[in-house]
Amino acid sequence: MNLKLLFDKRLEESVLVLTMAVMVLIMFVQSTSRYVTGTSFSWGSELAQYLHIWQIWIGASLAVRVQAHVRVDVFINLLPPKMRRYMNLLGLLCWFFFAGFLAYEGSKYVMEVLATGQTSPSLHVPMWIPYLAIPIGGSLMIIRLIQQFYFIFTNKEIQSGTEEIK
Repeated sequence: MNLKLLFDKRLEESVLVLTMAVMVLIMFVQSTSRYVTGTSFSWGSELAQYLHIWQIWIGASLAVRVQAHVRVDVFINLLPPKMRRYMNLLGLLCWFFFAGFLAYEGSKYVMEVLATGQTSPSLHVPMWIPYLAIPIGGSLMIIRLIQQFYFIFTNKEIQSGTEEIK
């Protein structure tokens, strides 16, 4: 299996599947424990919440790759093909700057939280770890947006990621 192809096509899916499996396992054990013993783990729901936050940010990057973000393209479809291309480039450029803003400001915020030494209430993990999802998600979106620019400039079809890796 080609490592570059695995990174390009399956990075986000792998992280999302892993975190979903861990979340389901935690919630199953939490519910079963509550039913059987009458008690539950104090850290279970907190860990599930943090995993879900990571899923949201990694999922946003996946949605960029497969072009699944909501967008209104009624106006763009009325334009001639060449103008459509320029409008798509303009939209991607705006989105690129927004993702860069998220990555930059998210990194600054993570550094501020790191400096405070704040930990989570139940897990007692440093709070910069859950917040790290913001700059990582923004950075992954930047990478995927660069790929979108490449596909537009080379007139290649955008890969949806639904094909199998060989």
